Amino acid sequence: MLAAWGVLADGHKVLLHLAPGTKEDTASCREFFQDLRRRGLPDPLLVVSDGAPGLIRAIEECFPRSARQRCLVHKLRNLQSKVPEDQWPEFKARAIACYQAASPALGRLLRDDMMEFYGALPSALACLQDDFEACIAHLRFPLAHRRAIRTTNLLERLFGEERRRTKVIPHAFGERAVLKLMYAALIRAAERWRGLRMTEFERRQLTAIRNELDRAHAERTAPVVSANVTATSTRLSSKSRT
Repeated sequence: MLAAWGVLADGHKVLLHLAPGTKEDTASCREFFQDLRRRGLPDPLLVVSDGAPGLIRAIEECFPRSARQRCLVHKLRNLQSKVPEDQWPEFKARAIACYQAASPALGRLLRDDMMEFYGALPSALACLQDDFEACIAHLRFPLAHRRAIRTTNLLERLFGEERRRTKVIPHAFGERAVLKLMYAALIRAAERWRGLRMTEFERRQLTAIRNELDRAHAERTAPVVSANVTATSTRLSSKSRT
C-alpha cells in the first residue's frame, strides 16, 4: 500500500492519497505522485521519505521545486547497524545533535567534527555523510514545525492502523474491497491528527522558503548562455584623422 499525508497552509494534517502498491520502485512511486499532480497538487515545500532509491528518484522527478527530507528514524537505524554496540550511545547522541542543530550551518559543523573523531568507523561515517543535506532539510523550516516534518512516523502509524484492521479479516475480498476498508480506517484515524501552529511569522518564513526553492529551480533549469562575444573593432572616420 502506498500512502501520502500532508500539512495544509492552515496547519491541518490530511491524508492526500492512498493507492495499492507492492514496492517502492521508481515506476510505482512516479505513477503515485503523477496521480497527485493530476488531481491538482502543486510542488510542496518539503517531501519526507525514507531512503529507498526508487522513491527518492521519483520525488526528485515529480517535485523539482520541493526540498526533500530524509526520515531521521530510518537514518538512525541505518547508522546503528554500522556502529559497535558499545560506541552507539555516544555516536547516536552526536548524530542527533547534527540532525537537530539550530541551523543547517551548525549541523554541517557538527558533522565535520564527527568525521574527524570517528575515523576508525569508515562505514558509519560513509552512512552519516550519505544524503546528509536531505537529513537536515527540516532545519530551514520554522522551529515549531521541525519535530513533525523530520520523520515519517505519522505514516508509519497509518500503516500500523492498516495492519490492525486487516489482521482480523481472515480472507481478503479483492484489491478494491480492501482499499475501501483501508481508506475508511485511515480517514477515521486522520480525524485525530493534531495540526501544526501557523503564526503570521511562520507563514512569512514558509513564503521565503517557497521563493528560495523557486529561485533555485530557475537557476538549475536556466539555459546556458554562450559567453563568446565578438568584439567589433572601432573604425575611425577619415575626417577624424590628423
